[in-house]
Amino acid sequence: MFSVLFSRVEAAAEELSSDQPSCFHDLNLDQVMDRLTAGRKEYRLEPFFYTLLHNEEEAFYRHEVFQDLEKQHLLAAVTSFAAEMRVMRRYVAFAEKLDYRYEKKRWLLEGIDVYCRAVSALAQELLDADIGSCGLAALRDHVRYHVQSGSFRSLQSEAEDLKEELSKIRYCLLIDGLAVKVHRYASEQDYAPEVEHTFAKFRHDAQQSYLVDIRSPANLNHVEAQALDCVARLFPEVFARLDSFCDENREFADAAIVTFDREVQFYVSYLELTAPLRRAGLGRCYPRLASCAADTYSLEGYDLALACKLVAEGNEVVCSDFHLSGEERVLVVTGPNQGGKTTFARAIGQLHYLAALGCPVPGRRAHLILADAVFTHFGRRENLAELRGKLEDDLLRIHGILTRSTERSVIIMNEIFTSTTLQDALFLSRSILDQVLETGSVGVLVTFLDELAAAGPHTVSMVAAVDPQDPMVRTFKVLPGPADGLAYALSLAARHRLSYESIKERVRT
Repeated sequence: MFSVLFSRVEAAAEELSSDQPSCFHDLNLDQVMDRLTAGRKEYRLEPFFYTLLHNEEEAFYRHEVFQDLEKQHLLAAVTSFAAEMRVMRRYVAFAEKLDYRYEKKRWLLEGIDVYCRAVSALAQELLDADIGSCGLAALRDHVRYHVQSGSFRSLQSEAEDLKEELSKIRYCLLIDGLAVKVHRYASEQDYAPEVEHTFAKFRHDAQQSYLVDIRSPANLNHVEAQALDCVARLFPEVFARLDSFCDENREFADAAIVTFDREVQFYVSYLELTAPLRRAGLGRCYPRLASCAADTYSLEGYDLALACKLVAEGNEVVCSDFHLSGEERVLVVTGPNQGGKTTFARAIGQLHYLAALGCPVPGRRAHLILADAVFTHFGRRENLAELRGKLEDDLLRIHGILTRSTERSVIIMNEIFTSTTLQDALFLSRSILDQVLETGSVGVLVTFLDELAAAGPHTVSMVAAVDPQDPMVRTFKVLPGPADGLAYALSLAARHRLSYESIKERVRT
């Protein structure tokens, strides 16, 4: 048994989580998940995206598979295989719902035939492909062994023979009132061409057809089913073979191939999601990963959920960089409202979460920690049912984060303690910042408190930039620099002639 998602197959099923991480909503990863799983509900992909990897080797294992599937011919082969497997599952599922014996078996036979053709085609495509990943190399070897096995060859050969034998069956129906008789075809004359020729002249003057297309259901009605039973009695050898074949091959699909069909959608869905972004010129890279934050950076990163929306609308996506080196652990982001601070913080959280899934991340280049968890604290409305105020709620939520975080965790906090006084907010924020630094976690703190940007050598100040010529215009770029909330306020005051000098001049006149 093998897996294209996990190099340690025996631990894969035990590690999968069915619970959505608490950070998903704050980071808009729930929106990304909706896009990834759209049209793919049958694969149950959510646990794959809810479960973070534990080491760099597992992430590199997935990087290799991603890089193989970026080759268009290989991606096309996998996509075609998945489409055929969907058809197979639809036929088998349809067969299970039917009531009539030979109708059920005919659809099962069709499903087996589709499966055999799909696996054979995949085997050939994999043999012809340039594969560099361990995951797809293991798949290639398994599929090649499978299609060369006696059991598969027998399954494929007998399915093809049965379909051919069934297609050769000819019979006649004699309908007399409510009586239907079935007998072997005895070279009776086919009058259909003659009837069509006779009535063809009545079609010439017809300007509009008033015929109603009445579609019959896909499954047989009871009369057709009884007629089919009569046909089976006329050709007992063929139908006996069909009985035996279907009874012996109820579980015909190879378990490892079925598992691959599901797991590979993790890769295909992500590549399809990010393909329009690449065509729009946005970067996507395979990050270098480390277990500690000695040198963490991203160049031209962006919010994946927002980028998908903007690119679809034909709008520009603004990218930003960040860099933590040496003892630096926390980015303190300040600046005007609606300037892109929260989007920047979300992007950093997304980068680390996607990197911990083994996915390529938004941006040109990145070196990130392999996070064991991504924690978020974004503002939310008070819940009256909990009978506690916003400040208490903030403290309890942050306490829960700090008690679970490690030096490999990423903590994103967005404008905390907005419900209290400036002095209290500053005191509490400094205390929490100290605990984050003591733990060694990578942190992003979006705040209105400029004083936190100069908390010490462990913090890096980032500022949401505005147009120097017009401070009312946001660039949505977040750049390294000292917190300048006062300078921004003075610029606004000067622009609207509300500075001290302007007011004095106006009063004087």
